[in-house]
Amino acid sequence: MAGRGTPATQRLERDGVAHVLHAYEPGAGSYGAAGAAALQVEPERMFKTLLVDLDGRLACAVVPVSGSLDLKALAAVLGGKRAAMAEPAAAERSSGYVVGGISPLGQRTLLPTAVDETAELFDTVLVSAGRRGLSVELAPTDLVRLTGAVVGRIAR
Repeated sequence: MAGRGTPATQRLERDGVAHVLHAYEPGAGSYGAAGAAALQVEPERMFKTLLVDLDGRLACAVVPVSGSLDLKALAAVLGGKRAAMAEPAAAERSSGYVVGGISPLGQRTLLPTAVDETAELFDTVLVSAGRRGLSVELAPTDLVRLTGAVVGRIAR
């Protein structure tokens, strides 16, 4: 992947989407919080990508690293009944990324996706660029468009 980028960065390049890559030394534990601290970005503007099992199928949630995912709200926003966190192995197989580096962009399989409404409060947000220690900054409207996401209140 070195030199060619990740599937996420390749997608952004291919579609001509304005973005900025930010590399940092990934810390242990909470990857999103560590990334926000390393990049000196407010945690409300850095978003983590979580894969969930929604009524027996995978779905994707993008929420600020400063909060947590409200599974009931996510299920409602995506028109499902019940959501639970996906098994890490299933998330990695589906997305093509490793846990801690899962990007909402360039996943192997396009999943139903929801982005927390707070993303719209910012001119740009940061999400994983497809590997630990690499984030991409882009406009929330581009994030929503490229993922086909619905926007709703899914974080608490």
